[in-house]
Amino acid sequence: MSARRSTAATLLTLAVATATLAGCSQKKDDKTAADAVKVNATDTACEVSRTTFPAGHVSIDIANKGSKVTEVYVYAAGDRIVTERENIGPGTRATISAEIKAGSYEVACKPGMVGDGIRQRITVTGDGSAAPTDPRLSAAVDAYRAYAQEQADATIPAVEAFAAAINAGDLEKAKSLYAPSRTGWERAEPVAESFGDVDPKTDTREDGLEPGQEWTGWHKLEKSLWADAVIGDAEKKLGDQLVADLKDWQKRIPEAEITATSMANGAKELLDEVATGKVTGEEDRYSHTDLADFAANVEGAKKAYELLKPVAAEKDAELARTLDSEFAAIQTLLAKYKQADGSYTSYDKVTDAERKTFSDAVNSLGEPLSKLAAAVVVK
Repeated sequence: MSARRSTAATLLTLAVATATLAGCSQKKDDKTAADAVKVNATDTACEVSRTTFPAGHVSIDIANKGSKVTEVYVYAAGDRIVTERENIGPGTRATISAEIKAGSYEVACKPGMVGDGIRQRITVTGDGSAAPTDPRLSAAVDAYRAYAQEQADATIPAVEAFAAAINAGDLEKAKSLYAPSRTGWERAEPVAESFGDVDPKTDTREDGLEPGQEWTGWHKLEKSLWADAVIGDAEKKLGDQLVADLKDWQKRIPEAEITATSMANGAKELLDEVATGKVTGEEDRYSHTDLADFAANVEGAKKAYELLKPVAAEKDAELARTLDSEFAAIQTLLAKYKQADGSYTSYDKVTDAERKTFSDAVNSLGEPLSKLAAAVVVK
């Protein structure tokens, strides 16, 4: 995201609110709609119904009335992402369910997904405590943090091997290690991006750079290896820096703020990443290793869902059945492109018709996945 959050960065004002979330009676649903902050986003402005609200479960109702695709973020200090929703098309609506503690935040939207944009401060009041937590959700959060840590731990030796090949000047070996070095990151990307400062250094594409930002990380090296076919002192320095930046991410996993709703929203964010970067071929435009990232994103989203499933299935059995089916379908589709050595078909060999099939599968999963956060809110 994502910085893709590094892929783009126009920030325009949006908002946040408290809500009793989905899964209630019609009467409660009506109250949810009344309590949620209404956000009317255009290409140049954002109308927010209120900017102060109590801590706890929050519902953000967004209407994109502009002509550009937009994204919505809630940022804590240091641009730590509390919650977000990407890829809100013109004329469409989206709802974000989240848990937000008392404090000061900035809410932002990215019309066109480019540029710097506008931010607005919001204040969340109260003692910062959320609603009582189902012990199953507490266990899910603990298990997901352990999963994110495992992915970060596994990333370090993989990226060290990638950097070692660069330092040795071995172009072909470095190319072969590029995609594997990204797998753990792509699985746990929502946690990585929540820190705000890590993703821009490690995973920014050239078209996602802020004015004056130095281009570092995987995609700068990707361009050097494939487009320029060169390994020089600059690339060796970048490889070492990538290792250092990812070790910083690895050490910070224990301090990441993770909730059941952030897990659910993160799963949806991973599908948005696929829709806006992998399916289009923009993510790994030089190496064409998009399907490897695609598969890792799906795996990470499925892990979050499976940890939340005991509660989600109890509250919305039909949603759980749909998600089971759609995850199985998209992973079956990806398996057709997996090679004997574990790599995936180069994305430049995937036809337009096949890309459309991928896009349809992502959309088919993304729609029910957007409802997962509401299905795990404790009433």
